Amino acid sequence: MALSTFRRKIAFQMRTPIWCRGQASQVGDACREVVDQLLEANALYRLRAAQGVLGLRKKYGDTRLEAACRKAVAVGDPSYRTIESILVAGTETDPEPETGDGGAAAFLHGPEGLFAATIPAHMTGEVHDDQDRGDAEEAAR
Repeated sequence: MALSTFRRKIAFQMRTPIWCRGQASQVGDACREVVDQLLEANALYRLRAAQGVLGLRKKYGDTRLEAACRKAVAVGDPSYRTIESILVAGTETDPEPETGDGGAAAFLHGPEGLFAATIPAHMTGEVHDDQDRGDAEEAAR
């Protein structure tokens, strides 16, 4: 086994959940929150994802990684894949989308229009001519 492969394996074994939390704290609060969430349940199974998030420091730096972690937490998906995608796209500093209708189509009126003051005539119990004919036809049968 080559010496560099051996060193990588040792380094991997030394990067425990405690090490990951310490490194994440050096990056910032959002990164620490991501790592904490990753290691919250089944820490040994998700350790590699936490190590991957921290590995993004080398390529993107602490400032960008912290901003990407903050954005991932804000959208509710603090995973390695999401954080990496944010960094690759360079969208970590983009403003958060405005809340509201979320770009709903024009025919969707939102919660305010759900219980509108106007009720269609067919729902008020009014009888129309075509309903009278249907009732007469039904009675004749």
